[in-house]
Amino acid sequence: PSVEQCISLDEGGGGRQRYEDLLISSAPDDVTEEIGDEDITILMYTSGTTGRPKGVPLRHSGFVSYVLENVEPASPEIEERNLLTVPLYHVAGIQAMLAAVYGGRTLVLMRQFETEEWMKMVQEQKVSRAMLVPTMLKWVIDHPDFKKYDLSSLKVITYGAAPMPFEVIKKAIEEMRWVRFINAFGQTETASTITALGPEDHVIEGTEEEREKKLKRLTCSIGKPLPDVEIKIVDAEGGTLPHQEVGEILARGPRVMTGYWEDEEKSKKVMTEDGWLRTGDRGWTDEEGYIYLAGRTDDMIIRGGENISPEEVEDALYCFEKIEEAACIGVPDPEWGEEPRAVVVLKERETASAEEIMEFCRGKLSGFKRPRSVVFVDGLPRNQMGKVLKKELREKYGKPM
Repeated sequence: PSVEQCISLDEGGGGRQRYEDLLISSAPDDVTEEIGDEDITILMYTSGTTGRPKGVPLRHSGFVSYVLENVEPASPEIEERNLLTVPLYHVAGIQAMLAAVYGGRTLVLMRQFETEEWMKMVQEQKVSRAMLVPTMLKWVIDHPDFKKYDLSSLKVITYGAAPMPFEVIKKAIEEMRWVRFINAFGQTETASTITALGPEDHVIEGTEEEREKKLKRLTCSIGKPLPDVEIKIVDAEGGTLPHQEVGEILARGPRVMTGYWEDEEKSKKVMTEDGWLRTGDRGWTDEEGYIYLAGRTDDMIIRGGENISPEEVEDALYCFEKIEEAACIGVPDPEWGEEPRAVVVLKERETASAEEIMEFCRGKLSGFKRPRSVVFVDGLPRNQMGKVLKKELREKYGKPM
């Protein structure tokens, strides 16, 4: 009932106005409006994986800050093509579009991701850049026709939006040695990427100690903050934590929102008085300033007072060669408070028992972190960006057996 006007791109009628008719009937004069750097340019919505999507007003200055700091301006000497597979209603899609405009890149748009179609477009369009979520990258390198396509034009693959299983990125690096990989981490609330694990961090070479350090970073690091972003790790009281200690990741900078759209209550929960955003992600830093994820604050499993990161358990599960996909959730337990439960998808034509998987984890995880039960499913629920919907898993499989 609140809709006053409906404009149709196709036929009119039924109270609808045709878009083309509106163009013809409008005045030829340019319509201009004075705008400032701090004016809102776009209203984007969060993914809603933990609840109802929230409106995030993002400012012109936020995107300007990102583009000027991180994108080389267009050069007549360089021709690049960026294959975009993420939707434009997602902040990663908007970021890629603006970067392409400023960097003079041709933007190749896919209506939606399909593995073989993606490889075909890379080959035909000579694509040099692409952004993939971890699930998409896995589908590409596991596709039976992967080696039949010429993907040599690809120079950079940026991945993010969901945790990257170590086995997936390791295989991708081995299979696509000519590609530079970048792990980009950000949120709708931060107007795109705030930390990045660069191409140099994906080259596993050097001494044994250096190789081990890089492998650890590939497992769960989101890299270092970008130049226009401040990051700190804090405890429950808001005190800054030293290196190696796990707490909530806070971010501040010109790109960070000042609050949610018309929702003062939720804004106060995530924004501090001095402009820090509580990201809802837990993590820690090493002595070199690299940031490591330890799970979402609302996904954290607490067993007998010990915090268990679902991502750490999932990384262990992905090492089991029969598992295609895996997620870890907490299940209420009268003795321990919560117990970790694995929700797994087996590879095609593979069989495994819950006991076999739990025994495998014994050699990969500390005793209190091992899954105490396993649920087998045909597929994990995911949103458009490939994030596993933990809320749905908890609702369906989060009760004691």
